[in-house]
Amino acid sequence: MSTHNALGQGSEIPGPIEQSIRTKLSDLLQPVDLSISNDSWQHRHHAPMKAIGGGSGETHFSVSVVSDAFTGKNTMQRHRMIYAALSDEFAAGLHALSLKTKTEQETQRVEAQS
Repeated sequence: MSTHNALGQGSEIPGPIEQSIRTKLSDLLQPVDLSISNDSWQHRHHAPMKAIGGGSGETHFSVSVVSDAFTGKNTMQRHRMIYAALSDEFAAGLHALSLKTKTEQETQRVEAQS
């Protein structure tokens, strides 16, 4: 897995926010697959990020989760689960998440159609 730091430079070492996201989502969702990408470097020039000096370098993430914990839940319910689990991270400077949430059955269905 490769992440980027606040300057857009590649880094193999996830920061504390990313580590916390991984731990909390793994514990909560017991995912079959969990992919986290630190996209903060792409947003450092936005006005809110400039106002805080570019942020911590851990402000924007893309998260893809495949978990059977999502079974029977719509997209909004799935996203609310994740946002609730990460409330401390948002309080610590996490600004935005791009989420893809699927069950294992949903991913198998998509793969079968390909």
